[in-house]
Amino acid sequence: MEPRLPLTPAVRRLVVISGVLAFAGAFVGDVFALSKSPVPSAPAAWLPLLVAGPLTGLATLETRWSPSLGKRVAVVTAVSLALTAWSLPWPAGTIQLSVLEMFGLLFLIFRTTTHRSRPAVAAALTLPLGVVTLLLPLRISRWPEIVGGEYVMTLTVAISISIGCALRALETRREHTIRETRQTERLALARDLHDLVAHHMTGIIVQANAALTIHAIAPDKVDPILRNIVDAGTETLESTRRLVRVLREDDHAAVRQGELLAELSDLIAAHSAASDDAGTAARLQATAAARTAHLGPEAEIAIHRLVQEALANVRRHASGTQAVVHVDAVSGRVRVSVTNTPAPHAVTRPLGGHGGYGLLGLRERIEALDGTLHAGPLPEGGWQVQAALPLTDLPAP
Repeated sequence: MEPRLPLTPAVRRLVVISGVLAFAGAFVGDVFALSKSPVPSAPAAWLPLLVAGPLTGLATLETRWSPSLGKRVAVVTAVSLALTAWSLPWPAGTIQLSVLEMFGLLFLIFRTTTHRSRPAVAAALTLPLGVVTLLLPLRISRWPEIVGGEYVMTLTVAISISIGCALRALETRREHTIRETRQTERLALARDLHDLVAHHMTGIIVQANAALTIHAIAPDKVDPILRNIVDAGTETLESTRRLVRVLREDDHAAVRQGELLAELSDLIAAHSAASDDAGTAARLQATAAARTAHLGPEAEIAIHRLVQEALANVRRHASGTQAVVHVDAVSGRVRVSVTNTPAPHAVTRPLGGHGGYGLLGLRERIEALDGTLHAGPLPEGGWQVQAALPLTDLPAP
């Protein structure tokens, strides 16, 4: 897991340049310390500064030629641990600690903590680096300096691990948010596809079944039905195109915002025209408060989808019934209900098959707007779908 900080390219370049200068300065400091060493010719004095330091610095680089992080950690850990063990017998003051090696080990600890891998793998890479870093003060061979060095090393290792864990947690949360957002988008797409396309397909199937029924006894009535099917198919294609266009736009408003009742009237007219049963009809009842109520675009879309889904279900499950769409605004909420009379005959298999996702999508959409949805049979027969949504603004009386 690599940290993805929201930095501009200029800031990223500044960070990279600063890191290179810091490592270069550390190497220059190691060389200067070596020149001041009382026994610079001893291998124990120059190996940590001129071998372990540059090797650890190179291990921090990420290039196309770099070995995997695990291999680099293994090499750096083995070299650092070997030098620490080899320097223990040397007299006090012989060994100089490499600043470049310390910086490199701390940076590698940070990298392994934030590495894109399972937590157990990241911990397995970080643990040996932390151990060899904490053992660096043992090269000094003077107990007062060892105690102070261990304190400093423990503090810096803890800070490196803490920063790495914090960035790892942020990255995990970011990926979780991305997954949730994608899932939400997929659910929204599924709801919109169902709302915008399924009701058209239901009408097409109803009319196609009617054409199959009457083509032998009344062939002259098949042509109007076929033309209706063509019109419905064209409308379905346009609905799909509109959906794709809306999905591609970052900021879009409701279609025909503010004309909710006109859209509901169109839906009711299309519902009556799409059915092959003469008894199928629907009407709109809207109170004066509903006509002057102010609704947000999300609420308008939700009400439009509710009526659309309810009428589509009437055609599928209760063909030949009368439906009433009632819209009212009371106590700061708009209330919409779609009620149909009992079906004249039982439907063993709904036209278009069983879906089951329409009301589920409606409930999610309406509850997301702080609304409520109820659907169920009526005591005297029939079915009712009822929803209540908060008004964004009520006009002054």
